[in-house]
Amino acid sequence: MSSTPHTTAAADKVLPAVREIAAEMVALRHQIHAHPELAYEEFVTSDLVASRLAEWGYAVHRGLAGTGVVATLRRGSGTKRLGLRADMDALPIQETTGLPYASQVAGKMHACGHDGHTAILLAAARAIARQPDFDGTLHLIFQPAEEGLGGARRMIEEGLFERFPCDAVFALHNMPGSPVGRFGFKEGPFLASSDSVMVTVTGRGGHGSTPHLTADPVVAAAHIIVALQTIVSRNVDPRDVAVVSVGAIHGGDAPNVIPGSVTMRLTVRAHRPEIRAMLRERITELVQAQARTLGVSAEVDYHWRYPALVNDEAATRFARQVALDWLGEDGVLPPLQPLTGSEDFAFMLEHCPGSYLIVGNGEGDHHATGGCSVHNPGYDFNDAMLPIAASYWVQLVRRFLAPSA
Repeated sequence: MSSTPHTTAAADKVLPAVREIAAEMVALRHQIHAHPELAYEEFVTSDLVASRLAEWGYAVHRGLAGTGVVATLRRGSGTKRLGLRADMDALPIQETTGLPYASQVAGKMHACGHDGHTAILLAAARAIARQPDFDGTLHLIFQPAEEGLGGARRMIEEGLFERFPCDAVFALHNMPGSPVGRFGFKEGPFLASSDSVMVTVTGRGGHGSTPHLTADPVVAAAHIIVALQTIVSRNVDPRDVAVVSVGAIHGGDAPNVIPGSVTMRLTVRAHRPEIRAMLRERITELVQAQARTLGVSAEVDYHWRYPALVNDEAATRFARQVALDWLGEDGVLPPLQPLTGSEDFAFMLEHCPGSYLIVGNGEGDHHATGGCSVHNPGYDFNDAMLPIAASYWVQLVRRFLAPSA
């Protein structure tokens, strides 16, 4: 296992049904890690997931969002319906870990731990299938294309919750920097919305030696970038969260030529819908006003992408209580603060109550300790967390779908 010893209470409370298959599930995780697939290309991964689930007795449905897999297990006569979701896609990053099971595909790697999330849910699925101690319907959702291409939204648009109704849906994500296997929860807004903006500033190019004969889009773009920084500081209540960042600017090819246009790309984030809408309005107004003032024009191409992820309060309290009853206070992190990252599980939470939780991946700054940040070429999922998180899913299923007295 790619892990280091840890002292969380969870390590000693892994369920026997999970412990006996842990090594096999870690090997499966390594197999997925070595063969990463990008968004909507998870063909081998979905084949592996579907075949294992069918082997364990689940009714398997394929094809939602292309490579998505939904597996269903029904027990007893209970009417409650529970959904658990894992993401499957990798990232276009060249891995540098040097691990024996490192990516065998140039330019692609599991740099966010989706290989681990998939293996966690598979381990839980196998343990649950062996122990008929729940009453109701369990849907396991293996989602493609979480990394920026909205796989959750596409699954929903293609009928996920009409075909597989859920009373609640849950998902988890590993968290580098937190102790291995400790669980974290946040009621209400947890992750930010994420929108992308392309701004094109168009002027009149010319020779750099005669700037007075041009309408310089580079200077205008510089003024726009500075002005954009006032939106959060002067239009957003300091108690709210908002981000406006310019991540790319392109224009011109030579030092002595003023180009005819400049493009800028922004990421915009917020926790509340009204702040999200206000940011769009202010960005558009400010960009165009600055452009007019400087004698150029500007086009704003605004793309609504992921909404804010808002955890249902009752579902989150339930999920936290499952962890507390199983592990005690030592297994649960202090109350979490909202984060400005985004996650397309937010689409599922717009259609079904539920909660998105985190599990510590380890501390330090190296893949061997699990502390290396995600989306980093040196990242690796910490295998010591796999049986802990799988056991948690089993416990949550038992509680949510407990037979009626």
